[in-house]
Amino acid sequence: MSGSVEQNSRARSVIERWLAERNELLVLYCRLTGKRKDMMLPGKDQIDQFCDVLIDYVSAGHFEVYEQVVSNCDLNGPQSLKLLQDLFPKISETTDLVVDFNDKYSDSKTIEESMAELDRDLSALGEAIASRVEMEDKLIETLATHH
Repeated sequence: MSGSVEQNSRARSVIERWLAERNELLVLYCRLTGKRKDMMLPGKDQIDQFCDVLIDYVSAGHFEVYEQVVSNCDLNGPQSLKLLQDLFPKISETTDLVVDFNDKYSDSKTIEESMAELDRDLSALGEAIASRVEMEDKLIETLATHH
């Protein structure tokens, strides 16, 4: 029994850290888009910071949080596992967009050329993040409901 309690405690801790990182990501995203509304280009350091948090958040999701969800879905039965199987490919699609954004804007050689596309790319990224957050919240809700 203590193994299950320890696993649940670890899962909560991982998810809490990850959600805090997600909040930081959303704040940085709003700052970047706010600069654009003011017709200002964000600085390279702002974009780098955003990309760092973006990649950390996505990586933590894939390599820590989803692992916890999968192990708990196995315990919760077929409904939870089906939800995970339905959502994971969709979440992975957003990961591709995140990686493309990071590759494009973290390369200092091409950033000047890329800035003309920043508004469009931020908009697409914002939609992907919103979709991802919604799917991740469904997974977390399932995890919380069954534990």
